Amino acid sequence: MSLKKKVQILSDSAQFDLCDYSADKRQRNANVPGIYYSSMKGCKVPLFKVLLSNKCFNDCKYCINCSKREFTRIELESSELSKIFMDYYEKRYVDGLFLSSATIDDVDNTMEKLIEVVRILRHEKGYDGYIHLKILPGASRELIKRAMELSNRVSINLETATADGLSALSSTKDYKIDIIRRMKWIKKIHDKNPDITPSGQSTQFIIGAVEETDQEILKRISWLYDKLDIKRTYFSSFQALEGTPLENKPEPDPRRSIRLYQADALLKSYNFKLGEFEFNDGGFLDLEMDPKYVAALKSDIFPLDINTATYDELIRVPGIGPISAKRIISKRRKSRINSLDELKGIGAWVKRAEKFLYIDGYQSSLDKFQ
Repeated sequence: MSLKKKVQILSDSAQFDLCDYSADKRQRNANVPGIYYSSMKGCKVPLFKVLLSNKCFNDCKYCINCSKREFTRIELESSELSKIFMDYYEKRYVDGLFLSSATIDDVDNTMEKLIEVVRILRHEKGYDGYIHLKILPGASRELIKRAMELSNRVSINLETATADGLSALSSTKDYKIDIIRRMKWIKKIHDKNPDITPSGQSTQFIIGAVEETDQEILKRISWLYDKLDIKRTYFSSFQALEGTPLENKPEPDPRRSIRLYQADALLKSYNFKLGEFEFNDGGFLDLEMDPKYVAALKSDIFPLDINTATYDELIRVPGIGPISAKRIISKRRKSRINSLDELKGIGAWVKRAEKFLYIDGYQSSLDKFQ
């Protein structure tokens, strides 16, 4: 098998580890496999996203690399993979690396091989750019620290909101020991060494593989932000892959992940608490509407006076985010806001926001409050 074919197979398998909210297949170059885009500092950055190997002893029922699935298993050498990346980088195809692997035979042995790729890049090739390295569940603390010393970001996939959820998917991973404990180690190591892994740690959930509610998932995410200082959370909608034990399981509505991303942003960037979300009797978010808008319709703080509302109140207004809320407060220090046009000029989405606001004593839309 050619090297290009190997890279194509391993990069296709890597698509299930997310590096952004979505992976746009239209942006891929068929002649240069493994290029995906991640949002960084307001722009899309091309990353080489690949697995070291798709050989795996884990039996995760949803996974393309499930040990019980029959397909071609391959592995790249650490030196081989680092050479491929540098070729991509020197040709300006990519600006960074997203590296993961199936667990080949032994967790620490596989983790050593991943670290060796990054060590070669840093110390032999002189590469000092962005590297996101996946931490394998069950990896030793020493290897996690070594990985963090060489990487900009590390992540370990939580997959489910509860231990029971992961047990339903895999008999080879322990939720609290192999994953949660390792996430705690990552935080403690970073707290003691704040200069390493400057982009912190992230995690990922598989949505729809087990019967978990949105409420359970958001409760776990709230805990992760509060206790472990997680920087990003990704949601991968379950896909019924041929040859896996769950190949006949129905796939979730794609809007579910969208709503969870919106709710996640509210927890992370808008100071929302779990109790502010509206869930149906089954514990799920409304698929038809943005959870921020749903929460606003149920809240008793509206309408707000645009000239007196606090920052925490303003960011709860649909159509107003952290940036526009700060601009509103900054403008109020100089003069009052007297019109929707002024609000629009600040950057707010007026059509969404107007029914929740008083501007100069006037509310232009009384649909909700009349």
